[in-house]
Amino acid sequence: MLAGSLKSNLEIPPSISRFLSLYLLMALGLKGGFALAQSGLSREVVVSLGAALTMALVVPMVGYVVLCRFLSGFDAAAIAATYGSVSAVTFITAVQHLDNQGVAFGGHMAAAMALMESPAMVFAVVMANHVRRKMNVSANLTHGNRALKASGNPRMGGLLHEALTDGAQMLLLGAMVIGVLTGEAGQLAMKPFSVDLFKGMLAFFLLDMGLLAARNMPQIKGQSLWLVVYAVLGPLVHASLALVMAWALGFSVGNAALLMVLSASASYIAVPAVIRHAIPEASPSLYFGMSLGLTFPFNILLGIPLYLHAAHIFIG
Repeated sequence: MLAGSLKSNLEIPPSISRFLSLYLLMALGLKGGFALAQSGLSREVVVSLGAALTMALVVPMVGYVVLCRFLSGFDAAAIAATYGSVSAVTFITAVQHLDNQGVAFGGHMAAAMALMESPAMVFAVVMANHVRRKMNVSANLTHGNRALKASGNPRMGGLLHEALTDGAQMLLLGAMVIGVLTGEAGQLAMKPFSVDLFKGMLAFFLLDMGLLAARNMPQIKGQSLWLVVYAVLGPLVHASLALVMAWALGFSVGNAALLMVLSASASYIAVPAVIRHAIPEASPSLYFGMSLGLTFPFNILLGIPLYLHAAHIFIG
């Protein structure tokens, strides 16, 4: 972000940036699949994954309704998807923090992380297509073609097909299925690829994200102050909802803390990779600027220890 702010010529070529996105999506999917294969489908795993999917649906839907009050439909969908999905960096940091504190947690939470990538992206693509169709219908009505009014709403099946067949989305889910099917043998075979290289590749990807965020940051000036409020208070609200659900379902302290972290984080990998191509109308300065410039440092510095402390109080 400093290099971008200083207008340095440092850049990651678009083709390399695309490769990094695909690599990280595959690695995340494999990690989640391997963890799920190791833990099996016990009641605890099923309940945890169900809670994760519920939060992955609730957060972007509520966020979209709130954000539409002061943003365009495209920007609202992009930001809602960013905050409805998860941050691998924040999750990895939280896992390390739990290890340091001696707090036990289930390995299947990595599978929950992978599963929580998907609903928000599907939701964003569906809502963006809905906004586009409404704009097209309005434009045609303005020009007198009122016959289109009855056929203005696209079929949901077609929109879901378009969202679910997105290349990045299919790569993430496909890698997770492969991880489940191959199990320990696949994990050993893919360790040099999906584990040893992961942090280095992630560092390059975050460099690209930081450059994009910094170079688009001036565009966030003049935007509603509510965006800053949402970037800080939104994660706290999302984490609180996750804590209530974890308490009601009888989660352990470690699993509850990780569910809170996942619900409170904002994606830096999967959603930006999809949004940049699927919703080009959305402003990168908003979803990059808010997630990278505000929510990420807040979660790393204050959020993770706060979420663990709250889990200890209400569950431990």
